[in-house]
Amino acid sequence: MNHTGYEHLLIERRDAVLHVVLNAPDKLNAIDFAMESELLRLFQDLRQDRATAVVVLTGAGRAFSAGGDLQHNLRLLGDLPMIRQEFDLARRFVNTLLDVEQPLIARLQGDAIGLGATLALLCDLTVMADTARIGDPHVRVGLVAGDGGAIAWPLLVGYARAKRYLLGGELIGAAEAERIGLVNFCVPAAELDATVERWAGRWSSGPRDAVRWTKATLNLSLKAQAALVLDAGLAYEMNSLQSADHREAIEAFLAKRAPQFGGR
Repeated sequence: MNHTGYEHLLIERRDAVLHVVLNAPDKLNAIDFAMESELLRLFQDLRQDRATAVVVLTGAGRAFSAGGDLQHNLRLLGDLPMIRQEFDLARRFVNTLLDVEQPLIARLQGDAIGLGATLALLCDLTVMADTARIGDPHVRVGLVAGDGGAIAWPLLVGYARAKRYLLGGELIGAAEAERIGLVNFCVPAAELDATVERWAGRWSSGPRDAVRWTKATLNLSLKAQAALVLDAGLAYEMNSLQSADHREAIEAFLAKRAPQFGGR
């Protein structure tokens, strides 16, 4: 299949491995509506792509992804039809990601934050450079962690740790993320590509149907969790997107000051 026509993703095929780069380095690969739409299209296209055995996802520049785009959120405030469109996209994004048959490897050369962390953690293998961090700080900008964090984190690290990190919004270093089982590997930055290539080669040269169908079986639990919490999580997040606290967080970010939340 010919993966062309993308503006926000760089896509390169290397034999049976498809390398996909989130390409907005000037915004730390923040995932806005346009990039999320292209990722959704890619996940859909992969269902017809028999030439690709493994997909490697990474980011351009110094970050994997800084998550959602706060300036984009500012434009959404008060635009209820657009908010509904955004959250319909988010629902389809998570569900379609979990339906991708090929193994997905997240290559984290830099930080993965918020939706960027969700994207990485819903992949099948997450490899972090030891200098990278990961976290879901939705609450720190007055938002509910409803776009997938409540699916991935409890299944990976248990509810006690998930509540600590999602309610606190703290970022975790790569070594700690590996220790608690949030990601698969923390490796020196110089070894990141070799580790990713080793696993991509192992899966692409193996029995493809056995790998795909084993992944599909394992993902049944993730899809059940998504069916349980995603709609409610996105609805809560849609409400928080319109809150005074979220507006204050955006204005504080743009003014480079600490936010003063009022609990509204």
